[in-house]
Amino acid sequence: MDDDDGRFNKKRKSPLRRLDLVLPELSYQIVGSLFEVSNELGAGHLERVYQRATAMALQERGIAFREQVRVPLQFSNTPVGWYQLDFLIEDAVVLELKQGERFKAANIKQVNAYLQSAQKPLAILANFCKEGVLFKRILNESAQSPHS
Repeated sequence: MDDDDGRFNKKRKSPLRRLDLVLPELSYQIVGSLFEVSNELGAGHLERVYQRATAMALQERGIAFREQVRVPLQFSNTPVGWYQLDFLIEDAVVLELKQGERFKAANIKQVNAYLQSAQKPLAILANFCKEGVLFKRILNESAQSPHS
């Protein structure tokens, strides 16, 4: 059974990969940055502190990103509102940061709305909590999804 958890198969000497994952290498780098931030800062900080540290960690890894990206919400091809993404990474992945003990349904709905408006294939919802950092990969089923 193949897992995309970065484990190595001792016989093959190569990482195990699933072919059905969207942007697996970029996701791995993003999540690694999140764990780096969590391990160094620990729990209990404001969301904006985690945001600043995540930006630094992404930059250290050479990952292209933009912060606080405004994305229009449209009706009949006319903007009727705006969403603000915490991060847009390599113009492909929405990264939304939260601070608290668990994911809320409202957070998942929010990220799904961001994906639809931004027309990106993947979002990572990250929650910094006392256990470390928890994350969910959320797919936009209607977007063109690159698998590399």
